[in-house]
Amino acid sequence: MKRLTLKWLACAALSAPLLLQSSHAAEPIPVVASFSILADLVQVVGGERVKVQALVGPDADAHEFTPSPADAKAILGARLFVINGLNFEPWAQKLAKSAAYAGPTLVASQGVKPRSMPAEEAHGHDHGHSATDPHAWQDPTNVKLYVKNIAKSLSSLDPQGAEGYQKNSDAYIKELDTLDSFAKEQLASLSPRQRQVITSHDAFGYFGARYQIRFLAPQGISTEGEPSAKEVAKLIRQIKQDKIRAVFVENMSNPKLLAQIAKDTGVTLGSKLYVDALSSPSEPASTYLKLMQHNVTQLVAGMKQN
Repeated sequence: MKRLTLKWLACAALSAPLLLQSSHAAEPIPVVASFSILADLVQVVGGERVKVQALVGPDADAHEFTPSPADAKAILGARLFVINGLNFEPWAQKLAKSAAYAGPTLVASQGVKPRSMPAEEAHGHDHGHSATDPHAWQDPTNVKLYVKNIAKSLSSLDPQGAEGYQKNSDAYIKELDTLDSFAKEQLASLSPRQRQVITSHDAFGYFGARYQIRFLAPQGISTEGEPSAKEVAKLIRQIKQDKIRAVFVENMSNPKLLAQIAKDTGVTLGSKLYVDALSSPSEPASTYLKLMQHNVTQLVAGMKQN
């Protein structure tokens, strides 16, 4: 993010009127989340006691997000700012500082055991060293930690709602356990050889580790990176050699490169997957649970062709 942009955002935010906190008990707590998946989790835990805004909305790419004065104003009026961490949104802390936000910031991934990726798999993120994979929500067992962290943070902010936040968290954790069992059951029929998938960028590392699937991608963990011709050629050779038919694009990625790879290998692209962002309400991934169920179903159908 450019320095001029930060100064501009700061001025815009500071010139905006502060939101007055209502004394009415039913007034929802304003919470800002960095991207749509986090916003969904906060809403589930917070229920009617919170009003959540996502800076990066459905089908949008947090890797390439450019904040606006309205985003700075939203953070300034929030009582809690929730981010993923793990270097997923390096712009978030800078934006909060430029907006003169003085409230608490929750790093929702706190406690997650991060995955490291070698430099050659982390295009645009690593500067020649191993990089942390930030997409921890792709493993539903990690999301249990996200939800617990959110419940704890909201309870600290709003002690009167603590019991409700805990109940919502406990109920959602049971749903996450059901989701995890569903994924395992759906994948059980696949052989180790079939468990290979090509996706737009390398966002499925935690999913792959949880369910023993090998994901390959022309881009690294960030959609900002551009793969080299050598890397693309290597991927094409591997698709042909291993006869991989499970090839998918993502809702917030440019499909052109993967479409060309599919054409060069004679593979038909599978249905769209949802990775770093929810879908619009009219599409099949409008919540985190729906997103994961959709992805599991589509991935299994694709891998059965391998």
